[in-house]
Amino acid sequence: MNGYALDSNIISFLLRKNKKLQDRVYHEANNGKGVIIPAIAYYEVKRGLIDAQATTKLAAFERLCDMVGIDKIDIETLDEASNIYASLKKIGRLLEDSDILIAASCIVHGYILVTDNIQHLGRIGGLQFENWV
Repeated sequence: MNGYALDSNIISFLLRKNKKLQDRVYHEANNGKGVIIPAIAYYEVKRGLIDAQATTKLAAFERLCDMVGIDKIDIETLDEASNIYASLKKIGRLLEDSDILIAASCIVHGYILVTDNIQHLGRIGGLQFENWV
């Protein structure tokens, strides 16, 4: 595996100052496998913070992004997301596009997704995930 990717809900826990989670992310980012934020998760979190005018949390989020980095969306990720979408639609169990894109990025780049959304994301074959909450 190439490290960990943080889902939007995990970032929300971090911004609410969940100490256990903060310690784990700091450890993995500096001494472990490494940590990134998928581009779609970045978008989800940043738009919410801007909309809520949560300037203190926005500043904390920007510091987190500087520490761990942001993954980019590439054509391989978009192709994988398209395949995931078609598979889920075929069985009548679609997810939000953002969840599909985050999962696709993790699958393509070999990240373990850190999420508190195991129930939904567990539908996606090939996705490795952990819940640090």
